[in-house]
Formats: sequence, C-alpha cells, structure tokens
Amino acid sequence: MALLRERRRKIAGIVAGSVVGAIVLFLALVTVIGVIGYAANFDDLDDVEAVGSRYTPVYENGAYAFRIDADDDFRILQITDVHIGGGAFSIGKDAKALDAVEKLIRAAKPDLVVVTGDIAYPFPIQSGSFNNLRESQMFAKLMDKLGVYYTISFGNHDTESYSFYDRNDLYEFYSGEKYCVIDRAENVDGINYAVNIVDDESGRIIQTLYMMDTHAYVKDGNGLFDRYDGLHENQIEWYRGEVERMNALNSAYGAPKSLLFMHIPFIEYETAWQEYRAAGSKDTENVTYYYGEALEPDENVCHSMYDDEMFETILELGSTQGVFVGHDHLNYFSVSYKGVRLTYGMSIDYLAYIGIGKEHTQRGATIIDLDSAGDMEIEQLPLSVVAE
Repeated sequence: MALLRERRRKIAGIVAGSVVGAIVLFLALVTVIGVIGYAANFDDLDDVEAVGSRYTPVYENGAYAFRIDADDDFRILQITDVHIGGGAFSIGKDAKALDAVEKLIRAAKPDLVVVTGDIAYPFPIQSGSFNNLRESQMFAKLMDKLGVYYTISFGNHDTESYSFYDRNDLYEFYSGEKYCVIDRAENVDGINYAVNIVDDESGRIIQTLYMMDTHAYVKDGNGLFDRYDGLHENQIEWYRGEVERMNALNSAYGAPKSLLFMHIPFIEYETAWQEYRAAGSKDTENVTYYYGEALEPDENVCHSMYDDEMFETILELGSTQGVFVGHDHLNYFSVSYKGVRLTYGMSIDYLAYIGIGKEHTQRGATIIDLDSAGDMEIEQLPLSVVAE
C-alpha cells in the first residue's frame, strides 16, 4: 500500500508539473504573439491622415472646457466597445475595429469623441495578449493621427484582473496623450471627471459632460460568480457636488444642463425597456421610444448588480438630460424614462462576442449635437452607411 501511495504521489506530481509547465508555456507564447499582433496593426496607423477638432480644450474652474462660439453647435460622437485584442490572434479583427473608428470619425467630423468603455480586450484566448496598455496605445495612436480630442469612461474589460495594467496605469498613459481629455476627481472611487462646453464670449456653461467609472466586477451574494459593478455611493455624492458647483459657477445664467457617460447601464435601462415592451412596444406614461432594439438574448440588459440611487439623484437634481452607455454590444436602443433620455451607443466589437463579426445592425456610433441653448439632438451613425 505504501508503494502504491508513493506511485500515486509521483503521478500527481508529474501531472501538476505538466499543468504548471503548460501554463508557463502558454503565457510565454501569448507574450510573443502579442508583440506580433501589436506591431502589425500599430504600424499600419502611420498612413492615417488628420481630421482635426474645431476647438481646443482649456483647464478652468477645476475642469476641462471647450469654449465655443455662441452661434455654433457642438458635435459629440459616442464610440463604445471597440474591443481591440492587440495580439496575433486578433490582427484581422483589430484592423476592422480601428478602420471602423476611423471611418465613423471621418463621416461625423465631431468636435469631441466620447468613448464609453472597453477600448481594450486583453483576453488571451481570443486575442493573444494580456497587454491592455498595447491595446490602448493602438487606439491612442489612431486618435493622435486623426487629431481629434477624446474622453474616456473606462469599461470592465479595459483592466481585467489578469491584464498587465490597472486603471491607474491607463490613467497615467492617457493623461500624457495630446488629444485625450481626461481628469480624475480626488477621494472618489475610479476615474470620474467633468468636461464643460462654454460660451466663449460670456463664459456661460452651455453643457457639462460627466464621465463616470462603473468599474468591473463584484462577487454575487453567494460569492460564487462575478457580476457587474456600477456606480458607488461616493461617486453619486461627487456627481451631486459637481452639479451644485456648476450651478454656482453659472449662477448668472441659470443651472446648466448636463449629460452623463458611463459603461455599464443602471437598472432603469431594463425597467424602461421592459415597460415599453409590456405595453406592446408602445409609449407609456413613463417611457417614450425613439429608436433601436434590444438584441441581446432575451432582450437582456446587463446592468449593475446594485440598484443604486443614481437615477433618483438625476431626477432630484434636474441637471442631466441624457445618459449614454455601452457594454451590451447588441443593444442599441434609445428611450426617454421619466423625462431622462437613456441611450445605448452603437458598438464596434468584432472580437468579444463569438460570431459578432457577421452582425451589422448594431455596429456604428452615436452623434449628439448640442446647440447654444444646451438642447440636444441624438442620431445613430451606422457603420454600414459610411463603409462604402
């Protein structure tokens, strides 16, 4: 029996050693092929020609601001879920994603691009890379070549637990990029900041754009599975404070309107869509439908596991007229719920969802035009319209 136990221990040791060896070999292989994929797409961006933004941001009153002419509109292009893999497994799909971003920006000619998360997708089995900084560099180089200013609300995939770089690292990287408008509120969870659109002559704040971090994952009540995080209490209090601060700065003209950009939707997206569908796809007392579909399986909304007080705070303060999210790549609807416009941005993803490269109705971007009164018009920009 002792001999049998010893043989079993040896066999177990051999198996364990083989597993560890295979993991080490896999990690080494992914590192090497990641470099290959990164170089292939990164170098191709050298031929991109500039589009440019009409306005250059300045830092004033504790926030970046775009000072615009009184009679001009300001155009925002929301891009979401680009999902750059950055490795040898995703060379072709990364090229398509970057090409899609370029085409959409050239077609829209925005003053500002707002990215609502998941630029990077460091999932090695699909992409061949753990290096989310390389993936971020690919996107940043494209934006630098285009010469268009952009902001970022980070998504859950931008900094996976197994990826090489965390949010602090990516914040430091983007902070050094010429065309990236990014800031960080102190003593608040995640990367949160405001950007103002200001009348150049009077100094009146026309619109405030809030970028808020919905983080990534949390354990469910049983501690077994990861579920989606969302906005934390101190972030909601930061938002309240910023709305009140902007109101004070704009006291001579009245409270400015605002828009909120984040990655993971809050539960009211689901509530609104279900109410609309339960009414036979007709408007209700609370819901006004504008466009789009929920094409996730069972029309699912992958919202935060927390039923936080963000939407209630939005209603209470009366500042934010629209919320823009990403995350669910096949949902691209826009509805008004209790007077607040809730919009999914059209996504880019060619990589994360299996077979999504063959889908096309959801792929594109979202145009948000703001006038000098702070009123907005929203329209979809499908990639199929600009792809020719």
